[in-house]
Amino acid sequence: MTVSDRQSHWQNVYLSKGEQEVSWPQADPQPSLRLIESVAAGPHASIIDIGGGASRLVDALLQHGFDALTVLDLSEAALRTASERLGTAGNNVHWIADDATVWQPPEPFDIWHDRAAFHFLVEERDRAAYLDRLRRGVKAGGHAIIGTFALDGPEKCSGLPVQRYDPATLAQTIGAAFELIAHEQHRHVTPWGSTQSFQFSVLRRT
Repeated sequence: MTVSDRQSHWQNVYLSKGEQEVSWPQADPQPSLRLIESVAAGPHASIIDIGGGASRLVDALLQHGFDALTVLDLSEAALRTASERLGTAGNNVHWIADDATVWQPPEPFDIWHDRAAFHFLVEERDRAAYLDRLRRGVKAGGHAIIGTFALDGPEKCSGLPVQRYDPATLAQTIGAAFELIAHEQHRHVTPWGSTQSFQFSVLRRT
């Protein structure tokens, strides 16, 4: 799938479906929020949410006092939804409409968070491009928190195939630039009551 195809797909998803018509919404963005707080040095830690879309994680981070936030997503419509929801509270959030496989990090971040974006990269060239940005986009000693469908999770989401991981295979895929320091399983309940199996891995930039 090309970058243009991905952008068109996700823009159409967010323009045609409401929050309760897609599988990923979380009123309480866990375990992401807890894991971010576990590695953040303080409220001024620079945090980027990859594929954040219309997620309510940015709302929760602001409410918990974090003030150096960036949200990147393919869909301008998703980012607009989040920005409009936050109103003036989101004035200092950096909103970036771009693809994580082509975007160029302007500087490394303390924390790189990705819930369910990386697992859509099923082609090796796309994974390699993402991982190049990941390595350049996290400070030495900083952290990446990556949530993907677990090995017993869905094989597709929103009509697209995904690559499922356990913590070991994810760490192996990401490579020696990061050290796996923590991981946990998570069962996400969709708006219509089905359950999806995720794994969340916390990796430190070496």
